[in-house]
Parts: sequence; structure tokens; C-alpha cells
Amino acid sequence: MLSLHLLSSTSSSSSSLPTIVSLNCCNCEPSNHLPFPNTNLGFLKVKRQPKVSNLKAGFWESIRSGFGKNNTIQVIETPSSEEEDEEPLPEEFVLVEKTQPDGTIEQIIFSSGGDVDVYDLQDLCDKVGWPRRPLSKLAAALKNSYIVATLHSRKFSSGEEGNAEKKLIGMARATSDHAFNATIWDVLVDPSHQGQGLGKVLIEKLIRTLLQRDIGNISLFADSKVVEFYRNLGFEPDPEGIKGMFWYPMY
Repeated sequence: MLSLHLLSSTSSSSSSLPTIVSLNCCNCEPSNHLPFPNTNLGFLKVKRQPKVSNLKAGFWESIRSGFGKNNTIQVIETPSSEEEDEEPLPEEFVLVEKTQPDGTIEQIIFSSGGDVDVYDLQDLCDKVGWPRRPLSKLAAALKNSYIVATLHSRKFSSGEEGNAEKKLIGMARATSDHAFNATIWDVLVDPSHQGQGLGKVLIEKLIRTLLQRDIGNISLFADSKVVEFYRNLGFEPDPEGIKGMFWYPMY
């Protein structure tokens, strides 16, 4: 059983100090109960005999080592191998399909590992009211992410599926050291598709993929307006009273 530690900050217009929230991950282990198909995540299995030992870790120890907070867990030690550096393989599947009142069919498609058009991403950021960022930096951020998960909408009439174009309606990404720690960034859903649980799907999918890679210290920055959203997913603010710290220029 692992603990996820989410570093949360208020928006830039607020003077409040950032906080840390923690999620007990007993309900976040890979399972068939998540709101998306039990697809093959494409991880290559290493056929080696592991060495297993039990350890107990506190909050700070879990931050440093990747172990779960206040839980006895199994630590699996395997010989070093290039196979351990394999990245998750891309996947794509239809998450939702529904028929509109006019007979048009809409599919919501989840995908990971594919290319994201930075102009489409900029348009999506505009819709949710985020400040614009240089396109070159957006492209670099996507390229250097460990996982990029997207949601696209496809609308088409019956029998014309092949002519449908995909529209970006959601995205979330994670960076990682590929061993212990990961940070989730840029969780956003088109306002016209909010309130359908799509943001929850993106978060749970990222968590599931990271746990598949034994990455247990997961953090993110959350605007004060959406802290309750993460609380409803099981996250606890300020575990053990610990605060996030940010460096600011002294001049």
C-alpha cells in the first residue's frame, strides 16, 4: 500500500502559502474498477528472480525513498538492467460513445504517448482561462514529459466515421525521475465537457500508469479553486502539517 503526496499551491494571484495533500493509495492500485477499460499498458516484463524484504517508512522517509507513509510494504530489489528503462507504450481506446439528439455520434477517445499539437493545446488553455505560454516551451514540456494523456472528441454521422476529425478536449501530463518521484502537471478539460468525470479519468489513469512502474511519490500543484476536486479523489491537505516551499528571488 503506497501513499501519494500531492504538493498543492494556490493561484498566483493569492498570497496564501502552498500546502501538501496526501492520498492513501490503497484504492489507487491498478484494478478493473477504474472508469476505463482494463487495457494492456504495454510494460515489458523482466524475467528475473526478485529479492523481497519488508520495510517501514514514515512521511519524510517516503519522500526520500519512494516508500509508502506509515505502511509496511514489500521492497523488490532486482539486478540492474537496461530493460528497466523501458517506457510505457502508447495506447488509445474509446472511453465514451454517445448519440446526440440530432443523431450525431460523439466518441471520447483516451490516448497516451501520442503527439499533441501545441496550437490545439494553446486553444484548450485559452478556453479554461490559463495564461498563454510560449509555444516553443509548450512543445519542450510535452517532449520531456514521462507520460502525456489526452482526451479527444470525435463527432460524426452514422456511416461517416472515417471522415471524423478529432478535437482536443482534455490533457494531463506527468514528469518523473523514472524511479521514485513524479509530478502531475497541466490537468485541464474543455469547459463544454466538464462535469462528466473526465478530469478524474485523466488523474486516475496517470496514477495507475505510475504505480505500474513502482513510482509511488506523486505530487502536483493545485489552484485553490480545485483543491476540493482532489480532496474528493481522496487527497488529504497538509499531511502531518508539512508545507510546500518555493524559492523566490530576494531582490
